[in-house]
Amino acid sequence: MALTRPSGSAAGPLVPPALGRLRPSGSVPGLAMAAAGVLLANGIHRVLPAVPMLTAAVLLGIAAAHLPGTRTLVQGTAKSGLALAGKRLMRVGVVLLGLKLSLSDVAGLGWATVAMVLTVVAATFAGTYWLGRRMGLPGDQPLLVATGYSICGASAIGAVSQVSGSEEEDVAGSVALVTLCGTLAIAVLPMLHGPLGLDGLQFGRWVGASVHDVGQVVATAQTAGPEALREAVLVKLMRVALLAPLVAGVGIAVRRSRGQAVGAGKKVPVLPLFVAGFLAMIALRSTGLLGTGVLNGADQLQQLVLAAALFGLGAAVNLRTMVRTGGRMALLGLASWVVVAGVSYAGVLLTT
Repeated sequence: MALTRPSGSAAGPLVPPALGRLRPSGSVPGLAMAAAGVLLANGIHRVLPAVPMLTAAVLLGIAAAHLPGTRTLVQGTAKSGLALAGKRLMRVGVVLLGLKLSLSDVAGLGWATVAMVLTVVAATFAGTYWLGRRMGLPGDQPLLVATGYSICGASAIGAVSQVSGSEEEDVAGSVALVTLCGTLAIAVLPMLHGPLGLDGLQFGRWVGASVHDVGQVVATAQTAGPEALREAVLVKLMRVALLAPLVAGVGIAVRRSRGQAVGAGKKVPVLPLFVAGFLAMIALRSTGLLGTGVLNGADQLQQLVLAAALFGLGAAVNLRTMVRTGGRMALLGLASWVVVAGVSYAGVLLTT
């Protein structure tokens, strides 16, 4: 392995390149900034409950990257820590997401509902990816937006980006889009409950099959009562369970299309360690050994970790760059929203 001197240093010990790029002490300012962002996002959510904490975290990260008082810090001493939060903490959040799901939950849905969920995910992913490519969106934006809309929002985008080797700005822009659209669903879908003629069970399954993030599903479905909320969470968690096979599929596709590597000789894992951790958490939850207190604590920890990760990703957003594809990205998001809502609505009617 080649050794290099730390940048800007004419002398001193030679160090491995990876260690020269990542120094734990250099990450402290950025991690502290992300923690402050989480506290502020939580405060905003408490004052304005209609604004989810994760949405607030993304917006605060974007604001920090562009406001004169914090821009220099984001681009300087806090940069490495924010990047660490956006990447590593997102992985931790994905692992903890597995504790929301047990195998008995999936079995209780029935084959018809499972088939419906599989159809919704496949149609949304394929349709969004195809349309994004046709619209000429750059980089991995079509792949990431398709992943976020079809599976579970920001968590899925973060997971897939690890095996696709996506650019940080593509990840940040996709997360911002899917998070904001999912937040809009909290206001829009309850207004369609009555006009679409759905009962509580049907509305819950529709929400679970069409809304992106788990927290957004809960906020939307609870407006129709406990039965709707239960069905929405079960259907949503079935979509979450498809994260692992999707990541594995993307890993295989990347290996084939990029000659077994991403970057300088770095092999693409078919199933990354953090996705294996996600599956292990599902298995652990399925044993029934974990009490309610432990699961509630893990859920709160996951929200905090994801908020820090989303703040870090938001800080990587360059609004001037996004403006060039912003219109097309917004159009893709709207089209994908129509697809997932339409296919899931038809699926619910056919299976209930």
